[in-house]
Amino acid sequence: MSEFKIGCSPLTSRIFAGNVLKDGTWGKTKHDVTETAPAVVAQHLIQLDESIEFTNSMDGKKYKLQVVEVKND
Repeated sequence: MSEFKIGCSPLTSRIFAGNVLKDGTWGKTKHDVTETAPAVVAQHLIQLDESIEFTNSMDGKKYKLQVVEVKND
């Protein structure tokens, strides 16, 4: 049985969604969601009026994601 995951490729920086096999490799179908994933996360944060703090597993540093409205001048 495989598990559905979302991940960022360390080689290409593309964001993929799909099934990951027990050995940790991507299954037959993975989808590149690089163009849509950031917008979906932004919409989620806007709807909840929140920001998200997390620790990056690559460097151990803490980061904060937030959406800031850009006003037209």
